Amino acid sequence: MMNIQKKYKYKNFVFVLINDFSLIAFSNAIEPLRIANRQAQKEIYTWKLMSENGENVKCSSGFLFKVDSPISQVDNDDFVILCAGQNIKKNTTKKLLNWIRKESRKKIYIGSICTGTYVLAKAGLINDIPSTIHWENREALKEEFEHLNISDAIYTIDKKWFSAAGGTASIDLMLNIISQDQGVNFAKKIADQVLHDSIRTEFDKQLPLIPNRVGVRNPRILTAIQMMELNIEEPLKPSDIALSLGISLRQLERLFQRFFNLSPKNYYMKTRLQKARHLLLQTEMNVLQIAMATGFTSSSHFSKCYKLEFDITPFKERGFSNRENKFN
Repeated sequence: MMNIQKKYKYKNFVFVLINDFSLIAFSNAIEPLRIANRQAQKEIYTWKLMSENGENVKCSSGFLFKVDSPISQVDNDDFVILCAGQNIKKNTTKKLLNWIRKESRKKIYIGSICTGTYVLAKAGLINDIPSTIHWENREALKEEFEHLNISDAIYTIDKKWFSAAGGTASIDLMLNIISQDQGVNFAKKIADQVLHDSIRTEFDKQLPLIPNRVGVRNPRILTAIQMMELNIEEPLKPSDIALSLGISLRQLERLFQRFFNLSPKNYYMKTRLQKARHLLLQTEMNVLQIAMATGFTSSSHFSKCYKLEFDITPFKERGFSNRENKFN
């Protein structure tokens, strides 16, 4: 955990805005600082905005943000936060990578929100550091940087490094930092101001547990779903799932029909296809690789199932034309 002193030693934040940065993640990071100053009735936190060339930066919603300066030297003890969002590969430039590598040698704190973690990974700065990224981008990051220690936590803190998954996770990260600086009660007052009913910890996960996600508490159903989700690349037979649960296949089918109005086979197929769609939209894996990663033995069968589920072929989903689809 960060050793933040109560004498406001670490009070300056440098937000590096990268084109297409997530507006919700950024606002949830900077607003707690403003409210903290208001709560303290004095300026205990300062901040400035930087961009690669000092030019206006477009956020995910299309608005332009004016920054204070281009990326430049930062002072020891500053908090540098890389704010990113969509199109992160395209927006990660050699100049940005060289700058963050150089500044990382100083006694500063370096963090990222949303897809800013990609920049730190590309710069080779977090090879052994627990980090997180928005769950939609996790597979793509793991695909490109297999050695990374990527967590599904909403945020991570490890010595001088920190990261937040994006969305509302940024506010929990900042409230945690403020809590260490000013105390828990001070941070809770800020949480009350933004109607944040509880301050989540770095042990909280991005996605809800299976019972909350599917709205079911039946232990056999939950175990069956967990088995399915853990065996996407090599799908299990429904009969094998039933055997592991100590029930008959017919009993398993009745349970899924009762809770989801689906057979176990159809539920499993939907789970695999949702995984495939995520890989299709968030990674650079080709269609055949995605088919194999989600348990399909041929791209033609995968494409057929995909179209039945989403009413579009995986190739068109990627923006390819039919004539470029060599498998159809």
